[in-house]
Amino acid sequence: MSRTVLICDDAIFMRTMVGDILQQAGFEIVGEAETGVQAVEKFRQLRPDLVTMDIVMPDMGGIDAVREITKEHPQAKILMCSAMGQQALVVEAIQAGAKDFVVKPFQPSRVLEAVQRVLAA
Repeated sequence: MSRTVLICDDAIFMRTMVGDILQQAGFEIVGEAETGVQAVEKFRQLRPDLVTMDIVMPDMGGIDAVREITKEHPQAKILMCSAMGQQALVVEAIQAGAKDFVVKPFQPSRVLEAVQRVLAA
């Protein structure tokens, strides 16, 4: 059975890019979210094996979404996706409960390495 993934990013092209990388590696994309609020709701519904989470999203940022998810599900496996120059936010995201991060623009090999690390954690 393939691992399930929820992709959270406000940019559709980023969701598509991450989805393509993960699907080619055998993962099943079970849902997508454009906002932090949607990310939390969809996590509750879908209980995916892995979440990819953008840091900057409308209505609730990725870091707050991580806090909400890990408050209810401390074992949630969350991979942060950040733009260059967001190192301080990445540290905050890890403190909030994220397991690892990748930096945009994505290199497929780096994304898959981070995913394997998160799932093994």
